[in-house]
Amino acid sequence: MESEKQPKSDSVAVASPQQAKPSRKRKPAQLPLFHVILLNDDDHSFDYVIEMLGVLFAYPPEKGMTLAKEVDREGRVIVLTTHKEMAELKRDQIHAYGTDPRVAVCKGSMSATIEPAD
Repeated sequence: MESEKQPKSDSVAVASPQQAKPSRKRKPAQLPLFHVILLNDDDHSFDYVIEMLGVLFAYPPEKGMTLAKEVDREGRVIVLTTHKEMAELKRDQIHAYGTDPRVAVCKGSMSATIEPAD
């Protein structure tokens, strides 16, 4: 009896397609948002606030002036709404920005806080 040899094949076996389950697209969970709130004081000039907001948030002078007027009038202003880690970073950057050289009695940076955005 003569055995028939099957030629070796380099082809890859393809798995049979499985039945596709209906996909339920879920939206990824969104991170909770927080406001970065700049607090007013009498130790910093409008120029300082405008400069700081430009450096830390890349806001143009016009937006900086609008926010400076609001913090002066209201005592606080939301300068950014973002996820918690970024809000904490921006708050810390405000705290570390330094004194206002235009105001002789200035002893440090402005104050800021973060609050959950509802």
